[in-house]
Amino acid sequence: MSLGRVEPEQYFLPPTPYVPNSKLPILVYRNALSDTSPRKILNIIEPNGWIKGGQWKTYKVPHFHTQCHECYGIIKGGSSYLLGVGPKDPEVDEQGHPYGMKLTVQKGDVFVLPAGICHASLDSWDDYEFIGLYPNGILEATGHRFDMNYGLKSPEETTSLMRQSENVSIPPLDPLYGLDGPLPRIWSRAAKENFIGARI
Repeated sequence: MSLGRVEPEQYFLPPTPYVPNSKLPILVYRNALSDTSPRKILNIIEPNGWIKGGQWKTYKVPHFHTQCHECYGIIKGGSSYLLGVGPKDPEVDEQGHPYGMKLTVQKGDVFVLPAGICHASLDSWDDYEFIGLYPNGILEATGHRFDMNYGLKSPEETTSLMRQSENVSIPPLDPLYGLDGPLPRIWSRAAKENFIGARI
């Protein structure tokens, strides 16, 4: 199947008191898949080292992982997600800026969440369903088991979880376009810029 090139949208979410989030941006590839059958999605993404971890529908419990990045390929329907904020977080930060963001995705979209980003489906429609894919090396290292964090630990523990998520390696291949795809370039640049900024 011919795969048209899509440049992803990028969204940065800073940490909250209870969620580490990430210095790496969320990537959203709109209408990247013209054929959204599970087999076709796997045929496109798995050769790039992102391996199926499961096939799911709506999950409304806010949670995040510190051991793995996640790629979602939308099979059918659509969903509105709340990203970057946990159940114990205030609505706004000390400057009055709202925490987190809402993201709406639909059939044919692909989006990637860096380790540490809290996520939960707020609503879904048209029998929403997606495939979750994960970098193969991470799957092997974790024994295909992911840590589940719900944003309920103390801010001090959240700092420790942030260090864990920041240590997850950047995949060498973009899930859709492989070696020449945008993810390694975008994430490596973001990691470098944040590292330099942290040293100043």
